[in-house]
Amino acid sequence: MILRAFILLGAFVGLVSGDVLRMKLADGFDYPVGKPDAKGYYKARGMRLTRPVHFGEDWNGLGGGDSDLNDPIYACGDGVVTFAADVKVGWGRVVLIRHAYREPATGQVKYVDSQYGHLRSILVKKGDLVKRGQKIGTMGNNRGMYAAHLHFEIRYNLMIGMFRESVSKSTKNWADPTKFIKAHRRLKKEWRPVVVPTGTYKVYRGHEGL
Repeated sequence: MILRAFILLGAFVGLVSGDVLRMKLADGFDYPVGKPDAKGYYKARGMRLTRPVHFGEDWNGLGGGDSDLNDPIYACGDGVVTFAADVKVGWGRVVLIRHAYREPATGQVKYVDSQYGHLRSILVKKGDLVKRGQKIGTMGNNRGMYAAHLHFEIRYNLMIGMFRESVSKSTKNWADPTKFIKAHRRLKKEWRPVVVPTGTYKVYRGHEGL
């Protein structure tokens, strides 16, 4: 049965390396700052898929500037770390987490990736299973390139990884993070694990993950 599920998932998401694991479904999603309701933070910039494009949200502390530097960053939901590395350039340290959840409207098991960019430090490594609200890193400013903030994305397309220009700029590929969280704050807890594809995107050469 696991092999059959692997084949079906491979056809569905276009696996790159064919890696899969079994894990429990997420039982809800919270904000990645000021858990669980982003208390003490504000959304300085939202998602915009038309020019000027911004693929996610920028979260800042109410104090502005670098007042939130080193603040804790949390996993928005239960999942598995699929990428954790310092890619430098405009990103700095980045974590990607894959989540499996049951969509309330349809009852289908679905998957999303959450991305956490410009971190000061990374406290997880590739392959770690994490829980909603678990500290995964700290707020950064990409070595002074920006005022400290978190760049946060949620993607429906599991093949994006760090190559955002490889797919179309559409809501088929990206979720509005705040809308997604509000619609999935509390989901039914399920104990039976599901098969989750993990090897679905390419990585930067030399940044295969911590």
